[in-house]
Amino acid sequence: MVMTYLFVAFFVIAFIIALVKLVFLHDANTFTLMVQSTFDMSKTGFEISIGITGALALWLGLMKVAEDAGVVALFSRLVGPFFERLFPEIPKGHPAFGSIIMNFAANMLGLDNAATPLGLKAMKEMQELNVAKDTASNPQIMFLVLNTSGLTLIPVSILALRSQAGAANPSDVFLPILMTTFFSTLVGLITVALLQKVSLFNRVILAYLGGISALILLMLYWFQKLPQDQISSLSSAISSIFLMGIILWFLLQGLYKKINVYESFVDGAKEGFIVAIRIIPFLIAVLVAIGVFRASGAMDMGVQLIAKLLVLCGLNTDFVGALPTAFMKPLSGSGARGMMVEAMTNYGPDSFPGRLACVFQGSTDTTFYVLALYFGSVRISKIRYALSCGLIADGAGIIAAIFLSYLFFH
Repeated sequence: MVMTYLFVAFFVIAFIIALVKLVFLHDANTFTLMVQSTFDMSKTGFEISIGITGALALWLGLMKVAEDAGVVALFSRLVGPFFERLFPEIPKGHPAFGSIIMNFAANMLGLDNAATPLGLKAMKEMQELNVAKDTASNPQIMFLVLNTSGLTLIPVSILALRSQAGAANPSDVFLPILMTTFFSTLVGLITVALLQKVSLFNRVILAYLGGISALILLMLYWFQKLPQDQISSLSSAISSIFLMGIILWFLLQGLYKKINVYESFVDGAKEGFIVAIRIIPFLIAVLVAIGVFRASGAMDMGVQLIAKLLVLCGLNTDFVGALPTAFMKPLSGSGARGMMVEAMTNYGPDSFPGRLACVFQGSTDTTFYVLALYFGSVRISKIRYALSCGLIADGAGIIAAIFLSYLFFH
């Protein structure tokens, strides 16, 4: 019901604002923009679904090869103790663990096209264990919130866009993004763990979290020692090498295990088309509501109100110019990307708002989009506290992004 209320609320708020503009400002153009947005965003939702069909087919095919070759089982054994404690309701050795692990690995390296199919596969496998098929289970909520927190080690696309915009050092946002996304993920994990009564003081969990933290600190130290002009190219190279290494490993492992790699790939790839068709109505519903809300000017009004309140409180307002990116990020990844580019265009890529917008873009994932995509793929309508926990992680990411950007750039 939460998504139902939000879906209706976006339209109601947008209509009220447009009506106020018509009555008091004699501006009927807002209604025109809202209607046009419904067509544009419905088209966008369909294009996104069709656009990811190839990636879905590719990675679900490769995951099928990995399953048959025993790669997924190997991954599950390596980090199984950690995920078994975060997802205690998933039986030990279940294939969902392999998909979850691969999804997180792809997300951390900024490989969105690879992460989404793996995430959809993990959600489907967890749904097989779900007793109430229309209600999100605890493992599904934990998985989704960790996804919406958007832990990313290498934000390749953001660095590329900064370079295209003419930034002097496109990679200067790398460290703030890395620290911000780690903080938002940690807050999301703690929030869900408290609600699900998962003890984070378990020795195994502390050991894995400590190891991950140490790895991130080592990466920070390593990248700090590199020349600025090498960080972007090296990040991109690491991502590409990792991706191709994974693909080659799956195929060679399949040959080693003497499975029919081609048939396994085709069997898995067939699922990609089914999933792509299934998510179309869910994506269109969410994107149309967001588009109407944005076209009404509601988001711009919220930003202006915040700026005025900050001025009244005597606080610095330099970060306000980047807030549209932060507000749009939970709603639409492409919309937030557009806001980020707009901030770099209006203020300059090396300005404080321009850099902060990039940190916002890399700090979390698109909460509403992920909700619609992942839960929609398995027809879950009752999301329980998944949205609230996801938004808490988003809020933590926004606060951390502002603080760290002031520390690094102001």
